[in-house]
Amino acid sequence: MMGSVAIGALSSFDTRGPVSDNKYELKGNINHAVCRWCYGSIPMEEFCAGAKEIGIKAIDLVGPTDWPVLKRFGLHSSMCNGAELNLVDGWNDTAFHEKLIRSYSEMIPLVAKNGYTNLICFSGSRRGKDDETGLKNCTDGLKQIMSIAEKNNVMIVMELLNSKVDHKDYQCDKTSWGVELVKRVGSPNFKLLYDIYHMQIDEGDVIRTIRNNHQYIAHYHTGGVPGRNEIDATQELYYPAIMDAIVKTGFKGFVAQEFIPTWKDKLAALKKGVEICDV
Repeated sequence: MMGSVAIGALSSFDTRGPVSDNKYELKGNINHAVCRWCYGSIPMEEFCAGAKEIGIKAIDLVGPTDWPVLKRFGLHSSMCNGAELNLVDGWNDTAFHEKLIRSYSEMIPLVAKNGYTNLICFSGSRRGKDDETGLKNCTDGLKQIMSIAEKNNVMIVMELLNSKVDHKDYQCDKTSWGVELVKRVGSPNFKLLYDIYHMQIDEGDVIRTIRNNHQYIAHYHTGGVPGRNEIDATQELYYPAIMDAIVKTGFKGFVAQEFIPTWKDKLAALKKGVEICDV
């Protein structure tokens, strides 16, 4: 028995081939974005043009070098990068604080100057540190850049990543740990990037977690589980329901597609992903 799930939504979700050429009118409830790295084989200008045609408003994980290209196409940089050292050397280790504080102190005003508001950061790998030590170190370090972030109206956003499959030993691998860090930092300019793919792998219970913790979340990423490919019926998550839950929290930020396309026409796969999430 289908219950309250719309047949149209299921039909859209189940499509596994190329989408039609018909112009899809986005509903406007989701601010759609896409992560650049998943489409690295497509030249930047071609990618921007394709994203714009789909109705995507912004591109994630782009640094200062490519911001001028985004601006030419009228696209926003929804999650800036370039201040982080890497994924493993992060805020949970005091050995990296000096470099990180200097890097973020320089990047935050640049982000603001260009009209952007989100800048990504990472906890780093545990390297034997327990949860409490990691929380204390992250808190101590991040507090030193929060006044700059607040002054420039820039949100520092720590990404939740799975430590089971893709990022072994990463410390910010559970929503509860990330939420506790947000509370300790105690700034309106520090929140989480809830990556649906990563959190399905490490903890599941995605919709309930979003409902209970949405006030600590500034941004969302998608991805099919398992494999991090298309978010259609070839994987286990039902994205229309997840997006509906996000919309109902009152979220006004960006949801960025971060799946690695397997279709020959990568932009068609991206268009399908956007349509699936457009509730």
